Amino acid sequence: MRAVVQRVSRAKVTIEGEIRGEIGRGYMVLLGIEENDQDADLAYICDKLAGLRVFEDEAGKMNLAVADVGGSILLISQFTLYGDARKGRRPGFIRAARPEKAIPLYEQAIERLRRSVPVAHGEFGADMQVELVNDGPVTILLDSERNF
Repeated sequence: MRAVVQRVSRAKVTIEGEIRGEIGRGYMVLLGIEENDQDADLAYICDKLAGLRVFEDEAGKMNLAVADVGGSILLISQFTLYGDARKGRRPGFIRAARPEKAIPLYEQAIERLRRSVPVAHGEFGADMQVELVNDGPVTILLDSERNF
């Protein structure tokens, strides 16, 4: 499982002209689910997101998590995080999980993260327009495969 985490001052996702999810301060997270991902991968990514300390404390150090600052998460499914463009010019997505596997894991991620912070989200498989203001900018890459 892979996540691109961007610290934002605001973010929103629009589907067919309708705002489906919107947050103020927090994280906009692109979540890619791989065919071999299991519950342990989900737990790793969600725990990392909930505990990731990239907001400044009173001393100006990145020492606070999203919940510490009253923030939220905008979670967007993103199979293209598993795009492989090493050969040729068109990426292959063979490692990205099929919807029957990815949808339940994506929905579990939403529920698990909601235990810690408010979560807005997109719609799996939809054509989405995502807008954000990257605060910092701060962007962190998480990959469960590299951390077991």
